[in-house]
Amino acid sequence: MKLRPIDPSRARTRKLATLSRIVAHQQLATAVPAGASIGDFLTALPDVLAARDLRDLARAIAIARRHRRTFLLMMGAHPLKVGLGPLIRDLIRDGTLTALATNGAAIIHDFELAFAGRTSEDVAAAITDGSFGMAEETGAFLNGAARIAAKEGRGLGEIVGREIAQSKFKFRAASIFAAAFAAGIPATVHVTLGADIIHMHPTADGASIGAGTFTDFHRLAAVAAGLSRGVVLNLGSAVVMPEVFLKALNLARNLGHKVDRFTAADMDFVRNYRPRMNVVGRPTMGGGHGIMLTGHHELMFPLLVVAIREALENSRRRRKKT
Repeated sequence: MKLRPIDPSRARTRKLATLSRIVAHQQLATAVPAGASIGDFLTALPDVLAARDLRDLARAIAIARRHRRTFLLMMGAHPLKVGLGPLIRDLIRDGTLTALATNGAAIIHDFELAFAGRTSEDVAAAITDGSFGMAEETGAFLNGAARIAAKEGRGLGEIVGREIAQSKFKFRAASIFAAAFAAGIPATVHVTLGADIIHMHPTADGASIGAGTFTDFHRLAAVAAGLSRGVVLNLGSAVVMPEVFLKALNLARNLGHKVDRFTAADMDFVRNYRPRMNVVGRPTMGGGHGIMLTGHHELMFPLLVVAIREALENSRRRRKKT
């Protein structure tokens, strides 16, 4: 069968002014001169897509800070490995960040930075002789913290933070868990048994680890219960935290807490299914705002933090004028 080409001679055109367009002149980027401030840079960004989402997220966090609402940061261990601990500590200390939830690997890097000032093992160099993950001090301290948590009926994150804060470690000020303990905010750890190096150690006790992390699951559910009009940000956890968060949120709602109208965001250098569905998508159905920002943690998170600072400062200036 021969196809006859379509003849466009009778196609109908319309005036540009009558047709929709989603980008206008006012949304375009502007040039940033050398020596400009970070505020100038943020203002110069185009008002489209990720640039708009970044500013929206920063504003949502700033609003939560001003109104003393929940800002929950969930994360894997990678943000600590790429040097973001100081920024997280500052958000805790100034009252912006009100809750922290991590996977089990985060306490390993947090401890090693506090104890030795260095972390992130060269796995390839150690896996062949079985020495990978077998740092004695790391296993002894963290498995000891799990036993204390189980004995006292407390969460694993709280005890890790307390024990580091009360230690004489040279770099203890580097610990985000110690900062959370000092600030009195929830810091929960959600362990996958067998996934972390300390589970290989002779000091590991599965019952104690399980008890401490299960207490932390219930603490996270309590945080989720108060999330309305607040913010939850998942920073680089592809599986564990999205799965745990969805169950914690559902448990809170099942127990009668109406949790809605919050901002849920995911920041990672790739877009994964579980964060998209279990943090950004499903939890905000029926009321809420979802944001996904893609890029390297060591660039995107510092940019978000300065955007939060600018949003808070702009709000203060507006209040002074009125």
